[in-house]
Amino acid sequence: MAKPIPKIGSRKNGRIGSRKHARKIPKGVIHVQASFNNTIVTVTDVRGRVISWSSAGTCGFKGTRRGTPFAAQTAAGNAIRTVADQGMQRAEVMIKGPGLGRDAALRAIRRSGILLKFIRDVTPMPHNGCRSPKKRRV
Repeated sequence: MAKPIPKIGSRKNGRIGSRKHARKIPKGVIHVQASFNNTIVTVTDVRGRVISWSSAGTCGFKGTRRGTPFAAQTAAGNAIRTVADQGMQRAEVMIKGPGLGRDAALRAIRRSGILLKFIRDVTPMPHNGCRSPKKRRV
């Protein structure tokens, strides 16, 4: 019985996700979502396609330690390390949420060597919604 020919993208021949040359991304956007329980750092290109991401949970922190500033710093460092290898030099930072990891993640981004164009806080703020309709008179 002859062996089946492996597919081009099969795991056996190790070609899943590998490229002949890495993409060069000069500019990008770094999104930091800091909640009280976790911090998620996502790096996208200018069009919004995700290049790299990391969170305190994927870095190995469990339970209440995921919400700490050190966990956020580690997550930001992991997410940025991969895009720095792909040639990212400039970035914009969008920070969302009230968590403790906001400042620590921003500090880790500043230390990475990527030039920051601007830092914007995009935390959604409630404004009591739109006006309710008039009372119905009968």
